[in-house]
Amino acid sequence: MNAHEIEYQIHGKEMQFVEIELDPQEGVVAESGSFMMMNDGIAMETIFGDGSNQDEGILGKLFSAGKRLLTGESLFMTVFSNVGSGKKHVSFAAPYPGQIFPIDLSEMNGKFVCQKDAFLCAAKGVSVGIEFSKKLGRGLFGGEGFIMQKLEGDGMAFVHAGGNMSKKVLQAGEVLKVDTGCVVGFTKDVNYDVEFVGGIKNTVFGGEGLFFATLKGPGTVYVQSLPFSRLAGRVLALAPKTGNKTRGEGSLLGGIGDLLDGDNRI
Repeated sequence: MNAHEIEYQIHGKEMQFVEIELDPQEGVVAESGSFMMMNDGIAMETIFGDGSNQDEGILGKLFSAGKRLLTGESLFMTVFSNVGSGKKHVSFAAPYPGQIFPIDLSEMNGKFVCQKDAFLCAAKGVSVGIEFSKKLGRGLFGGEGFIMQKLEGDGMAFVHAGGNMSKKVLQAGEVLKVDTGCVVGFTKDVNYDVEFVGGIKNTVFGGEGLFFATLKGPGTVYVQSLPFSRLAGRVLALAPKTGNKTRGEGSLLGGIGDLLDGDNRI
């Protein structure tokens, strides 16, 4: 095993966090901003890249960290290591409502491809890199662009999905069509592409975008029911457009209805 062996427990339903148990000298690497809490005796260290190849020299570290800029992530990641005696616990929280699910890379032939902001944390030794799309159509219209994240190694990683998560195991040749924003990740043998919706009415009036993501087996696909971009779009659409005026919560009376309902923010 190159990655540290860790034990974990996922708590909660809609707003989850993962609690990781570390033996002495074990560590976990996490994205900046995902930390929730930890026991005394755990040391926190900010490093370049993901810490999977810390012995490769300064140029290797800079190259590893530089790749993360292409995914829109920070140059730095944080390693939490148990430097005390006995078992210690450290917890990481989801950034928005949804589900955290574990990925055992040793059961996925050592590689998992996911959307750029899905990765939460992983056992130290797991490599967090980038996956370039080799197809122009997928890069332009696939919802995730030319670049996705890839998790490589033989340890545990934890990925977050918005809303509810659905796991689909595809047989050889089986095709699953998904809204481009709902794809969380997939195993390395899955063929990921995009397909035009087709039809004038579907294109102009369908409201579902112009393209599907098509995922062809064999392999495992993870799909989310509420992408953060969709949630943010709904919130933005309902946000007040001028001053502090509200949209009246759907009331025919608008602001007057808010006053009658006890909402005095207008």
